[in-house]
Amino acid sequence: MPTLNPQDPLLLDGLLTAEERQLRDAVRDFVAQALQPTIVAAHRAKTFPRETIRQMGDMGLFGPTLPPELGGAGLNYTTYGLIARELEYCDSAFRSFASVQSSLVIHPIFTWGDEAQQHKYLPKLAKGELIGAFGLTEPDGGSNPGAMRTRAVRDGANFILNGEKTWITNSPLADVFIVWAKDEVGEIRGFILERDMAGLSTPEIHGKLSLQASATGMIALQDVRVPAANMLPKAAGLKGPFSCLNSARFGISFGVTGAAQACFDQALAYTTDRKVFSKPLAGHQLVQIKLANLMTAVSTMTLLALHLGRLKDAGTMTHDMISVVKRHNCKQALEVARTARDMLGGNGIVDEYHVMRHMLNLESVFTYEGTDDIHGLIIGRALTDLAAFD
Repeated sequence: MPTLNPQDPLLLDGLLTAEERQLRDAVRDFVAQALQPTIVAAHRAKTFPRETIRQMGDMGLFGPTLPPELGGAGLNYTTYGLIARELEYCDSAFRSFASVQSSLVIHPIFTWGDEAQQHKYLPKLAKGELIGAFGLTEPDGGSNPGAMRTRAVRDGANFILNGEKTWITNSPLADVFIVWAKDEVGEIRGFILERDMAGLSTPEIHGKLSLQASATGMIALQDVRVPAANMLPKAAGLKGPFSCLNSARFGISFGVTGAAQACFDQALAYTTDRKVFSKPLAGHQLVQIKLANLMTAVSTMTLLALHLGRLKDAGTMTHDMISVVKRHNCKQALEVARTARDMLGGNGIVDEYHVMRHMLNLESVFTYEGTDDIHGLIIGRALTDLAAFD
């Protein structure tokens, strides 16, 4: 009998509280029963399974750290990370959807919005009754949001917004949009836009080879009239959008460990079951070494993510630390997926084995919310106190 548990070889569950384990297990069961059966068909159809949105909302997977009076459960950030891990075990599309909803839409309204905005939007976003999207990236500026061209010009009791955002997860589905724009003095401000505002459109981006089950599009703004009451009053400058990105990067740091675990599980199951030269593939030296490497990588990634969660819960985490873990875990997860794909041979490219779908998804996750190089530069600046972004 194996003496290591493939799902937890280093007994990291012992680092969780009983409540955290109970909630994690409930999400794991939900993913297996409600999400996993939908993902192959959704991937093939290149569409997000919308019927799962309200189910995820009913499970409390959106904004779980919110106080109960605003629709959340008041959970800690480590539990938020564990939710991201379980969602991405199924597919990055589900974790991406939840990340946008929680970190990029609920977070800015809760952190930078006023009480009226919070009570109007947050309970419905938390239940999945409203779908959110986050507009920061532009065609001419991804890693440099300070160069944004979208403008917000005051016109009496309104602002007139013009500009274009791209690579926006959920935009084709969204009811509510957090859009960042520069005002007349060049200050970056955040605005809450709604689907029915005249001049707002969200064309879908086609031709993706990754995140096929995720809805990705643009936000086009042509003289969109937004009430001044929809501006996030506490956000001015880059601190607003960067706080959202850091929240999303935190979730990604956990989420990719789920995708890596799924690839390892599949590689272990396949090589144990498939026989070559009269014995299981897993009985060959090279395969065992690869399995050991995958297990070590997944365990290391998970331990880093859990430690980051504890730092965030304690209030001692910095954005530089998020960059360290996001960069490390995304790189390791992609390598795990590539190795697992190779271990499955020809079957590694078949969607029913899931591994190549994860691998393709992780190519995007490796890039979005800050590329590997950008996070390297963030870490370099933190180490040297010298900026090298240009």
